[in-house]
Formats: sequence, structure tokens, C-alpha cells
Amino acid sequence: MGSIVELNDTLQISKDQGFPAELDIAKHLDKPFRTEDFSGKVFSFHHKSNIRIYHMPPVRNFLVENVGGKWIYWGLVHILEVTLDYRNKVTGGKFEIIYINTPAEMKTAHHLIDQSPATAYFS
Repeated sequence: MGSIVELNDTLQISKDQGFPAELDIAKHLDKPFRTEDFSGKVFSFHHKSNIRIYHMPPVRNFLVENVGGKWIYWGLVHILEVTLDYRNKVTGGKFEIIYINTPAEMKTAHHLIDQSPATAYFS
């Protein structure tokens, strides 16, 4: 007997899965958000495929927006809560933003962290 559980260091979600509407890439590139803009806010995500476990605070997880299969590395989060739906094999939860990348950091993050040409948003 066994089970498959993924340990993740990246919360990669789309707007449909609860990526914060406040984080708009066009606005951020024009006038960058600051980490302080999101201090004290808690966000929710849902319907992340498969059963996943994330690093617990104080360990960071990467926050990545999935835009049509392309990934934008927005910054770092702490996962505060995880909800596992075993019947539907999906994960949800709550998180707080602990760091927002500058536009320059966003443009280099994929190359430094991921390096998959298929998911590069800034290419």
C-alpha cells in the first residue's frame, strides 16, 4: 500500500484558482507594488490539482501566477492553511504574501529558479 503526496515549494495558481486579483502584471510593471501593500492580508486558493503539501512558516514558498501556461514569479508566501479534498484530489488553502518581486526580479526569477522554456512568461 502507498500514497502519492507532492511536497511543493511553489504555489503556482491561476486567477481561476484564487490568484489575487490585486496582483495585475500591467499595473505592477507600470508602478511596482510593494510588499507592504499586502501586509496583514490573507488570500485563498482552491482547486489546485492533486494532493499537495507546502512548506510551513517560517519557510517560504514561491508565489507564481499561471497565465495560459506561462509562469510569472511574483514573490514569496507563507502557506497558512491547507485543505485536502481526497475525493476530488484537489488542494486549497490560505496564504500571506511575505515578499513581492520587483519587475526586474520577476524578469530574472524564471531563469534562476525554473529554466523551463515552455513556461517562461518574460521571453
